[in-house]
Amino acid sequence: MDLKEYFENTKGIGILGTADDAGKVDAAVYARPTILEDGSLAFIMRDRLTHHNLQSNSHATYLFVENGPGYKGKRLYLTKVREEQDTQLLQSLRKRQYIDEKEEAKYLVLFKLTEELPLIGDGT
Repeated sequence: MDLKEYFENTKGIGILGTADDAGKVDAAVYARPTILEDGSLAFIMRDRLTHHNLQSNSHATYLFVENGPGYKGKRLYLTKVREEQDTQLLQSLRKRQYIDEKEEAKYLVLFKLTEELPLIGDGT
């Protein structure tokens, strides 16, 4: 199963981990990524700590834990390739609109996958 199919069909919880240029780490709950046609992984984010960290350190990790018994899921190692602010592509990828949502900038951040490992173990 490729990543696009995996994330379209697998429910669970995801954590996106980043660090700033001094190495101070952050982890935040994030929805499943959207896999674009070119294979890049897209996350929509607001201008908070995760987005701030990605301005000075382009590396991140995404930990995804599948719903259900046991410990199944994926660890994805990512490198930011670009971002867009409040674009039509970002709007087309949004899964939810909130009625009382504040008017604040949203960013579509695109990553290339540098390594994929299972949730537990080294993949061998």
